[in-house]
Amino acid sequence: MLDRRDSPAPSFETERLTLRPHTLDDFAESAAMWADPEVTRHIIGRPSTQEEAWGRLHRYAGHWALLGFGYWVVREKASGRFVGEVGLADFRRAIEPSFDGAPEIGWALVPSAQGRGFGVEAVRAALAWSEARFGPIRIVCIIAPENTPSLRLANKCGFREIARTTYKGDPTIVFERG
Repeated sequence: MLDRRDSPAPSFETERLTLRPHTLDDFAESAAMWADPEVTRHIIGRPSTQEEAWGRLHRYAGHWALLGFGYWVVREKASGRFVGEVGLADFRRAIEPSFDGAPEIGWALVPSAQGRGFGVEAVRAALAWSEARFGPIRIVCIIAPENTPSLRLANKCGFREIARTTYKGDPTIVFERG
């Protein structure tokens, strides 16, 4: 069982990136990313509305407040440019096989940041934080079978396929690490 005592959401840096908790000032860039069809096509299948992006921002804050883990804003250290978001969540997904109790890692990058290794760098940093905070635990992720870049990223970060299933009617692959 994870130690979910209240702790402030941390900020940290990697070689090229900064990861920090979201603030209201991040909303416009986050909403723009989630409204981009290229970003959302393999994640939710359609661009998000402003209302949906606003709800996502609140879920990020709620995860940190209630569970002691959550999502970070990812920025390029040299320029401060918004790169995307990465983090751990418990979305209580209605999926078989169930992975209740295991944090789910996720990531999304703006198109200009894709293919530059930022995703692997950010996911590895989030995993390292998780291991330092909770010890070695099982972490899962789900990826659409046609999302080749995310499949490669998961492989590079040590995830292995455990099931092929559907989620909300769409084919989905479940991966785990740990």
